[in-house]
Amino acid sequence: METKTTIEPLKNWDIFKQRPLLMTGPCSAETEEQVMETARQLVAANKVDVFRAGIWKPRTRPNSFEGVGAPGLKWLKQVKQEFSIPVATEVATEKHVYEALKFGVDVLWIGARTTVNPFAVQEIANALQGVDVMVFVKNPINPELELWVGAIERIMKAGVKRIGAIHRGFSSYEKTAFRNQPQWQIPIDLRQRLKDLPLICDPSHIGGNRAYLSDISQEAMDLNYDGLMIESHIDPDTAWSDKKQQLTPAALAEMLDQLILRSVDSSDTQFVSTIDELRSQIDIFDDQLLDILERRMQIAETIGQYKKKHNITILQSNRWQEIVNKAIRKANNKGLSPEFISTILKAIHQESITHQMKVMNEHEKI
Repeated sequence: METKTTIEPLKNWDIFKQRPLLMTGPCSAETEEQVMETARQLVAANKVDVFRAGIWKPRTRPNSFEGVGAPGLKWLKQVKQEFSIPVATEVATEKHVYEALKFGVDVLWIGARTTVNPFAVQEIANALQGVDVMVFVKNPINPELELWVGAIERIMKAGVKRIGAIHRGFSSYEKTAFRNQPQWQIPIDLRQRLKDLPLICDPSHIGGNRAYLSDISQEAMDLNYDGLMIESHIDPDTAWSDKKQQLTPAALAEMLDQLILRSVDSSDTQFVSTIDELRSQIDIFDDQLLDILERRMQIAETIGQYKKKHNITILQSNRWQEIVNKAIRKANNKGLSPEFISTILKAIHQESITHQMKVMNEHEKI
């Protein structure tokens, strides 16, 4: 049975005065001077709603910089006092929560490496019982929606009213241009499940390189995300962690000024009429697709019957590869990407196998 979740409306969040909310600051707090100067430049550029800095850094391998620890919380407190802006940091343990709250940190986020572990999330949730603080939950490192939803629900059950999600992309074994694959459909599905959930995009960790931040940020805005978490450092090339994905405050301001912010709705009657007509056409094509898929599965079942009769295996790898290759060649001339066609065909192929398996395993009626 699906858990009923209640999220505080976005309009009640003080930090969401305008879209996009911008959470920015260095990947890691390194020194008091670095933290304060980064904050000073971001405030001067009017490009920060929440100042973020990593205090504890979960690293993949030992002997890497794992953060300055609790002493850095004093610098965040100083930023909050001097510039009158909320401050944020990542927490991965119960102790982190207590330490951060002791220094008046306003916003906590749970990182991807923690979200993947229900025991760790529950420990954090227990530490948040009865605390009025804002909490964001990053997606788990692996592309599993239920883990993400489950982590959010654990925090909500602790009584936290102001809770949001951060999309930072998903790890994959295959090496690509991006550090983490966006897999945009997963955060879209999350929002369908939790409709009032504020959703923030973290282009820094998706891209892993400052060259990609603009395009990723624009795509997030086009998908109606509520905000961005982007890492900013006064001198990225000397940063102690993730130097390639950080921007100077000046470069960040320039990038953000080029973002195009589009509206969700329009009062233009001609636009509404036109879009409704186009959507009606989409509905017709969707119905036709369903009819075609139904007929295709009927043929797959017939093939399954012949295979059963002649004692032939269901999976025919060579035939399947021929279908994929031919479809991809045709797709190139129709403006359809190979990735899209491959994904669609794999789903259809799996459904065909499921139908044939039913036929194969049907007992003969006597």
